[in-house]
Amino acid sequence: MTSRGIRFAGLVALSALLLTGCSMGSGGSDQTASEPDVNVEAPADGGVAPRDEQPFTEDEQAGSIQEDRSVITTGWMAITVDDPIDSAAEVAALVRSADGRVDSRNETPGTDTQQARATLVVRIPADRFDAVLADLRELGDVDSVRLDASDVTQQKRDLDSRIASLETSVDRLRALIAQADDVGDLIAIESELTTRQTELDALTTQRDWLADQVDYSTLTVELLSEGLAPQAGPNDFWSGVVAGWNALTAFVSGLLVAVGVMLPWIAVLAVIAAIVVGIIVIASRGSRGPRGGAGTTGSGADPSATGVPAPTGGGAGGAGADGNGPA
Repeated sequence: MTSRGIRFAGLVALSALLLTGCSMGSGGSDQTASEPDVNVEAPADGGVAPRDEQPFTEDEQAGSIQEDRSVITTGWMAITVDDPIDSAAEVAALVRSADGRVDSRNETPGTDTQQARATLVVRIPADRFDAVLADLRELGDVDSVRLDASDVTQQKRDLDSRIASLETSVDRLRALIAQADDVGDLIAIESELTTRQTELDALTTQRDWLADQVDYSTLTVELLSEGLAPQAGPNDFWSGVVAGWNALTAFVSGLLVAVGVMLPWIAVLAVIAAIVVGIIVIASRGSRGPRGGAGTTGSGADPSATGVPAPTGGGAGGAGADGNGPA
């Protein structure tokens, strides 16, 4: 066979091998595409996938997040009612019927110059807060409402984590106390245990208070009566005279009352002032007496009493006048 024939035969053989490989690849691809997955069960017509394979909807995710939140709700509410005292009793009854409690209650009866009012601070279960608020609106005319919400979820989680860590630490220290043989180690462990237990108790109290604030919303309810009508002023001459006379009478009455109140004090102060003046007068007279006596004695004293002879004359002239003296 010539070289040209050999080349031709090689080309034919290579073409046959390429065609065979392409046909096998196509057959394998069709088979793979046509074979169903035996490990996955196809849902029935019109059906849905099993529950485990379905993702959570947005509403379910929001509900899950809402349940995990810790929110403290506080509010203030002002209502105008006919009788604040009776309405305060109704508010307390509504709160107690909702398993709540009244923390404080202050009532002020009405007078001629002051309207009646009542103020209550109530604690309402958080899940029944809206229902109680709707019942309170029925008591009268709502003047104003203010509600505040504070999210303390992170604070609560932090407290839970710290409490869990301290509880574990306290348990370990108690185990070490049971195993300690040395007195020094025992004292050191007990001191550390006391410190950790004190911190644990403080955090537990804080968490309990926080849980109470979350579980029971705080609402301040202020009940007011209708405002007092202002008195009409004078609108003519005689009504002005009467108003002036009434004002004068009221002023004189008030002045007399003030004088009556001050009169006992004035009398006591007058007695005290008289006593002080008398003491000053007596003291001044006593100081003047000794001074006058001393002056009289000094001026009228006998010179001979001092042992010094009294002079009979002045100087040399006196000596010359004496007849017994030298010439």
